[in-house]
Amino acid sequence: MKLKSLILGSVAAAGLSTAGFAADLGVLTSLDVCDALGLSGLTISSETNCLQLSGGVSYEFNWGDYRTEVPVARTFDGNRNISVDDGDADWATKVEAWLKAVGTADSDFGPAKAVIKIKEVDLTRVRNNAGAAPIVDNDGERVGLYIDEAYVSVGDTTVLMAGKKSSIAELGDDAPFNFLGLFNSDAIDGKGVGVDGDYTGLGGHSIQVVSDLGNGVRVGAGLENLNDDTPHTAVDTSVLGNVAGLVGTGAVNPARAGTLVGVLSYAGEGITAHVTGLGFGFLDGNIESWAIHAGATGTFDAFKVRGAVSYWDNFKFTTADVLNALVSVEGTFDLFKIAASGEVANVTNSAVGDYTDYGFGGSIGVNVTEGVDINLGARYFRDGLNSLDTYQVAAQIVAAVTETIKVTGEVGGYFGNSIADNAAFANDNVFYGSAELAWAPGGGFTSSVKGEVNSESAYKVTFKAAKSFE
Repeated sequence: MKLKSLILGSVAAAGLSTAGFAADLGVLTSLDVCDALGLSGLTISSETNCLQLSGGVSYEFNWGDYRTEVPVARTFDGNRNISVDDGDADWATKVEAWLKAVGTADSDFGPAKAVIKIKEVDLTRVRNNAGAAPIVDNDGERVGLYIDEAYVSVGDTTVLMAGKKSSIAELGDDAPFNFLGLFNSDAIDGKGVGVDGDYTGLGGHSIQVVSDLGNGVRVGAGLENLNDDTPHTAVDTSVLGNVAGLVGTGAVNPARAGTLVGVLSYAGEGITAHVTGLGFGFLDGNIESWAIHAGATGTFDAFKVRGAVSYWDNFKFTTADVLNALVSVEGTFDLFKIAASGEVANVTNSAVGDYTDYGFGGSIGVNVTEGVDINLGARYFRDGLNSLDTYQVAAQIVAAVTETIKVTGEVGGYFGNSIADNAAFANDNVFYGSAELAWAPGGGFTSSVKGEVNSESAYKVTFKAAKSFE
């Protein structure tokens, strides 16, 4: 029995004979609302509603000479960049804070909720010791104070949701297991085989229904991005050859407003899998672009197997069509962990013609002693558009110095004609090193400091601190 129930129960029992303690008995009843709904954490309750509060603050400071970047691998969906020295200091300071309130009451159809999440991103960024205009968009991330979520929902096994919220699209089960990852996967926001983070037409003003059918099966359908007021990710025109310019002005575009979302997923017996279908820009009566994303992960004793594929017709409204696939396996044997991954991306109907990118990578992890792990990895990428190759090798050590302090060090290098043929690099190969000290003393507080340097004379120091509550 919870301590608060014991205390309030005693108060209520002692006050039954007097009218003066009637209010205390009412408090007991209201506090039981959260328990009856199965809600916990930081809560405030009335006679019929339970209000849950959560929030968090994070801070990040960067300093060095790092903001001038050159691609070491150019993929269909962006570049893997390396910082180079340009002679002047760069720095950035960023505070991110959020506060979320969820009010829940019982209904005949299940829990009825109202959710409000307020978020602020305060960012100052300087390049080459020069002043800068106020930042309102940080590479697709909003800056300033705004309402991140505001929606209502009702239901238990079947839930109806309406308002401003995140997407119901299932886009996971597609990240490679090897510790370096894969080049094209890294270029995609969130890693994987596309869609996730590529186009911000997911979520926003939405009407959604999800239903748990039992035995691990879940289905969902939604109308999302009905307002089309979110910043759009810009397309790298040098990759796709979009002669019309960048897609992603941040302005409302009626032709792109409205996204149809359908989801079928399964989780159980060591297997997770999903299929998500997306149709972009339906509000004007025409589907301007569509995509499908599927992924599955199976865990079998010491082995994990993962496969994922996505296809995007009219990729980010550039006329190009992209098929992107990934497979990854991992095996754990006593002190060793071995992983291998491969990826392929086929681009057709682009302004620069048809081409195929592909890559693979592998790693081996060794548990040297308790609290000390060593990871050795390599990966390769073939830029099919420009016929360029990129290799990366790296060695990493992770040591738990104490229960709250962890040290991570990594050294490595990039090689291949993608670097040798790039005049922006002073050397044919680029070597790098980094060291990070992370501290997690408990209470949800985390902090770290990291230093990075490479053979192009670029360097960066990053300090982070964060705390959340619920």
